[in-house]
Amino acid sequence: MTLRTVHSNEAPEAVGPYSQGVWAGEILYLSGQAPLDPATGKLIEGHVGEQAKRVFDNLEAVLTSAGLAMNHVVKCNVYLVSMDDFQAMNEVYAQRFTAPFPARSTVGVAELPLGARVEIEMIARRPEQ
Repeated sequence: MTLRTVHSNEAPEAVGPYSQGVWAGEILYLSGQAPLDPATGKLIEGHVGEQAKRVFDNLEAVLTSAGLAMNHVVKCNVYLVSMDDFQAMNEVYAQRFTAPFPARSTVGVAELPLGARVEIEMIARRPEQ
């Protein structure tokens, strides 16, 4: 199987040796996105809800560059520095998806890169022809 990378100039540049997204057959794996402003590469300040909005904007930019949309997402993994932020993140999450909702895991972690409070990664599938 040939792997193909996906890149969007509307999402932040990778902060390490990884791709924004990788096609593996009909499945697109999106790397975790932090709430970085793609114009500056800097972490946006503010409440986890504001950070989650930026994360989804970044992920959606990568999806769009691959010819997909949020309704093609089948799985999300959400990482929170504090589970106290779950409700605020969940409110933003609910605004980005419609039924049938993707499968999801939400995990509390000790720390995220660059001091982010939230990071989200996705798996999407090419629509059936």
